Amino acid sequence: MKSDVNPMNPIERLRNAPRCTATAKGTGKRCKCPSKQNWNVCRLHGAGGGAPRGAAHPNFKHGLRTVEMEKIRCLVALLSAS
Repeated sequence: MKSDVNPMNPIERLRNAPRCTATAKGTGKRCKCPSKQNWNVCRLHGAGGGAPRGAAHPNFKHGLRTVEMEKIRCLVALLSAS
């Protein structure tokens, strides 16, 4: 017997998609939007947003406070302490 479920039906795919985990401050209810793939929240609540890191960021100045430089400073401090 053949099932009536069409795996390519967009309505069924949206209905069965995992939901956003964001909650409202006032009511405490969860968002009803489907979450983006590989994210816990929907596009309205920040999935995939934000500026690029490093030199590609519009406010990048000199690189002295980047994640890489912070790691290098930590390593230098560990080496000088011993």
